[in-house]
Amino acid sequence: MGCWYELPASPRCVQYAARTVKVPLKSRVRREFAENSMLLTLLKGKLHMAAVTQAEIWYDGSCAIDADLIKLAGLREFEQIDIYNVSNGERFTTYVIQAAAGSRTISMNGAAARKVQIGDRIIIAAYGQFDEAEAANFKPSLVYLNPDNSIDRISNAIPEQAA
Repeated sequence: MGCWYELPASPRCVQYAARTVKVPLKSRVRREFAENSMLLTLLKGKLHMAAVTQAEIWYDGSCAIDADLIKLAGLREFEQIDIYNVSNGERFTTYVIQAAAGSRTISMNGAAARKVQIGDRIIIAAYGQFDEAEAANFKPSLVYLNPDNSIDRISNAIPEQAA
């Protein structure tokens, strides 16, 4: 475990793993670092092979998703998402807005609408940060969709890829 050494002026230094690193602090709160304090970024949830139902360039918001699908994939309104367009190879980042439950809507809005065509198949993915203990037991919410955005299946594991 490292410990803080207070200097007369900012930034302060922290001694960690036999090295001293300058760390700017905004408060005088004492902190200690565990050796494995790194966070892992893991897939939290995804909608796999969703079909784009609308593309609205002049609409506020970014990606409107059926409220039922948002819940099943473990997403939240205004959460950052990555979109991978399987139809054309585009990859971009945007955020979730809620569409009517049961509508099966996947609408790209604003600038994101220029990255898709209606009918394109896309993957919508959200990621979360977890410490080692959380990551050890975490399972993502994976929702696989049919071409009409009805649910094909729900899983928490990706099948092993065959050679």
